[in-house]
Amino acid sequence: MTASKTPSDDAVAVAPDAAAAEAVGGGVSCHGGAAEMTRAANAAGKSEVLDRYAADYPTGPHDQPQSMCPAFGSLRVGLRMRRTATVLSGSACCVYGLTFTSHFYGARRTVGYVPFDSETLVTGKLFEDIREAVFKLADPEKNDAVVIINLCVPTASGVPLDLLPKEINGVRIIGIDVPGFGVPTHAEAKDVLAGAMLNYARTEAELGPVQTPQGGRSDKPTVTLLGEIFPGDAVVIGRLLEPLGLSAGPAVPTREWRELYAALDCKAVAAIHPFYTASLREFEAAGRPCVGSAPVGYEGTAAWLETIGRACDVDKAKIDQASNAILPGVKAAIAAAPIDARITLSGYEGSELLVARLLVESGADVRYVGTACGRTAWSDADREWLEAKGVQVRYRASLEQDIAAMDEFQPDLAIGTTPVVQKAKERAIPSLYFTNLISARPIMGPAGAGSIADVINAALASRDRFDRMRDFFEGVGKDDKAGVWEGIPVEHVEFRARQKKQAERKAKARKAQEMI
Repeated sequence: MTASKTPSDDAVAVAPDAAAAEAVGGGVSCHGGAAEMTRAANAAGKSEVLDRYAADYPTGPHDQPQSMCPAFGSLRVGLRMRRTATVLSGSACCVYGLTFTSHFYGARRTVGYVPFDSETLVTGKLFEDIREAVFKLADPEKNDAVVIINLCVPTASGVPLDLLPKEINGVRIIGIDVPGFGVPTHAEAKDVLAGAMLNYARTEAELGPVQTPQGGRSDKPTVTLLGEIFPGDAVVIGRLLEPLGLSAGPAVPTREWRELYAALDCKAVAAIHPFYTASLREFEAAGRPCVGSAPVGYEGTAAWLETIGRACDVDKAKIDQASNAILPGVKAAIAAAPIDARITLSGYEGSELLVARLLVESGADVRYVGTACGRTAWSDADREWLEAKGVQVRYRASLEQDIAAMDEFQPDLAIGTTPVVQKAKERAIPSLYFTNLISARPIMGPAGAGSIADVINAALASRDRFDRMRDFFEGVGKDDKAGVWEGIPVEHVEFRARQKKQAERKAKARKAQEMI
């Protein structure tokens, strides 16, 4: 993207310092590894950003989980907002993958891209190109905000997005770094952009009057919903809040800028997804109490109504009255849709613990819950409840841990990411992809219990079919029978025996050498 320079702006391009330039010139790239990229980014002046990410999204005992590029989360948040232009600054291959994934998931918006090479990266020309693109997109007739996202290489090279103007022609300019070596998962990358936007909106609200929501302000105190939840769940939460004299506010990430003001103008925040650390920090700075967990299952709904009611200063008698009116319906829905199966569950959306709670209350024998997201105080209530039921909860779960849990507990159904589902099917275990088949349906209130039970019980009913397919294809496409063959593969037993003996002789020789 290019645009003519605007001399009225005083921002100037700044080249990376000598250490960063040397690192880039020395071959730092996407393939340099997280440690090398981090070293280069710190040398280039990005240590403050990386330190904040390390505090907000700590990884734990091992490296970040295997997941898609984290920047997809921030990109998705920007593309879902009306009147918001989103621009990527990164390697062409990364940008291609991110735009492909975004459109695969339904984005119908243009993704801006500022290309670069080694020369423009080291000399600072890339920053000038980004600045030109920003001025070109800063049209108040079309956009309320322009978001620029630095990917791995520009972040490691110190491209200073913080030197961009904060506003051009009334259009807000938001620059963020979302490197794969600094943000563990795409779910947490959603928080990076949502938190940056809330910070900007909070500053605007503190300086003076701001736009009201399109539908006007609610006549009741509102509860902001934090996290990308199924639209039907937002409606259910609104109905649960009504007897308390409250209403459901906007869901963050929002769909347009003015909703950010309404989100901040709330009585309390429901952290449905507990990993939005930066966003929660902005709400706390605005003086808004934040509540974890969600109204899932009978016990979860009862506890959530109690906690939300206290946070919003609702009388205890009114909370009890609302609970007594709602909870029998939830209990009846759970009883009408029981789940009788052993289940392991894993995913990278951040709602895994909530789904596990509902499954346990529905009668399922849940042995393991793995989430790619990190542990926060806002998920403690769900973790403690699950662990009290004998469920193993694993934060920052790796693929190997998810598969090991499946092998250990031998579930009737495995819910997980694509590679987990693949491994389960190889073992003839019915399985469901968490993102598309579980998190994309309601889980709250009476509707949630019935909805999730339907899809799980349907999957469990396919066990016999999996057994028949396994028996029919047993041995096909595995080991030395993989590939395309003309006729039936001929096994050379004598060759295998000879090779085995040679391997044994070599092993003995190595052992003898070690003893000398």
